[in-house]
Amino acid sequence: MADWVTISSLATAGGTLVLAVATFASVRSANRAARIAEVSVLSGLRPLLMPSRLDDPVQKVGFFDNRWFSVSGGSGVAEATDDAVYLVMSLRNVGSGIAVLHGWWFSDRPTGVAEPPPLDEMIRLNRDLYISAGDIGFWQGAFRDRSSEEFVLAHRLVEDRQRFAIAVMYGDLEGGQRTITRFGLTPRPDGGWLVAASRVWNVDRPAPR
Repeated sequence: MADWVTISSLATAGGTLVLAVATFASVRSANRAARIAEVSVLSGLRPLLMPSRLDDPVQKVGFFDNRWFSVSGGSGVAEATDDAVYLVMSLRNVGSGIAVLHGWWFSDRPTGVAEPPPLDEMIRLNRDLYISAGDIGFWQGAFRDRSSEEFVLAHRLVEDRQRFAIAVMYGDLEGGQRTITRFGLTPRPDGGWLVAASRVWNVDRPAPR
């Protein structure tokens, strides 16, 4: 004689197992869809700074001490005085989101460095700089403490017209997806400086390579 109680229990357990498997598959599918949607949204907010094109318009950039410079496309400005070293770069945002510039780092090694600069050594910008997606903008910085090692190094390199590097950290409008682009500045025969990107690092995401 069939043990209907046992059969009923087994049937209930089987149904519960099938329902659990279906629920697990559904949750996994929903999580996968949510991750894909999140990646899509972040991609739409992601900036990427590169040198502007040589045929991009000239931009006029001013400092708080009323020093003004004109920087042409694909170029930079580097000027050393007794009291300050002024630095400017013309940049283009080739990403899909607004770039919010956070800080920068100066180095006498424009190439050959595989690791990003230490975040705690980044110099914070004194004002907010934004570059719209697909548009041009600029980065600017200055050294004013004549006793600092950075001032002495930058002043010497600019005066002697030697190559140097500037790493710029920036992120999206929400404060995430921080990225560092390392730019090298090379002196030109006409007295200007040519800007080129040498490496890109992700701060808040996996490395791009």
